[in-house]
Amino acid sequence: MGHLKIYDTNIDKASIAAEREYTYLKSSSEQKILALLNLNRISVALNGGNPLKMPQGLGLVIRKPNL
Repeated sequence: MGHLKIYDTNIDKASIAAEREYTYLKSSSEQKILALLNLNRISVALNGGNPLKMPQGLGLVIRKPNL
């Protein structure tokens, strides 16, 4: 599973973006796919066990819950 990194607010956004890009580019394609799958699992868990996207017959459509 990934890790949460909290940045200092005094650091400029360009250096944070450069660090994230470097981390992404040095990871293998397998690591990128596993990170995506972990992100999907986390999003389902945070949405109460329901996926954020549901098949509607014409592809994947983002659906908001009916309140």
